[in-house]
Amino acid sequence: MTAPHSRVITKTLLACGVIGAPLFVFVFLVEGATRPRYNALRQPVSDLAIGEFGLIQTANFIITGLLFLAFAVGLRRRLLPLGAVWGSLFVGLFAVGLIGAGIFPGDRHPLLHGLCGIPVFFGLPIACFVFSRLFVRLGKYGWATYSCLTGVIMLAMFILAAMGFGGRPGLVNHAGVFQRLSITVGWTWVTLLAIYSLRSPYDADDARL
Repeated sequence: MTAPHSRVITKTLLACGVIGAPLFVFVFLVEGATRPRYNALRQPVSDLAIGEFGLIQTANFIITGLLFLAFAVGLRRRLLPLGAVWGSLFVGLFAVGLIGAGIFPGDRHPLLHGLCGIPVFFGLPIACFVFSRLFVRLGKYGWATYSCLTGVIMLAMFILAAMGFGGRPGLVNHAGVFQRLSITVGWTWVTLLAIYSLRSPYDADDARL
């Protein structure tokens, strides 16, 4: 395969990371606002996969997961000169978790659905920390700080959401908000990382992002 063809494939894979996050957020926001008896302030996004129109959110999980999985492959191809395996690996685990969350809805497979949430809400923050270290090595301190803060905020919001979904007084009425903040912060980082990677040089001998 010639270098130009390889670059086109890599850019296409990275572009999937640009598409995935806005698609996912748009779908669950519209669904949450229009679904009867659904309370977006208190309920998790995954509850949208339950009921008559649940296939919409199920498809949202799976399609977005596939887009992010393609993005992870693109990152691996892009970062090959750096030898940065772990960052793209954790993005890939995050993507697999989303696909699993769609395949195993919470009402029918609560245990499996919960297990799929682990690589989503822990895998992506770990990816943020890995990339933060990578950006420090590259002297990109703004990106390093942003990546680290994203991981911290995403984890903090997820913990608050989990406590709220567990019935913790003072948090239960806003658990859905905390989860959506965790998702929005993390997914935005993925989108911006994808855009950044697309704008970067593609010289295989260049060790810069």
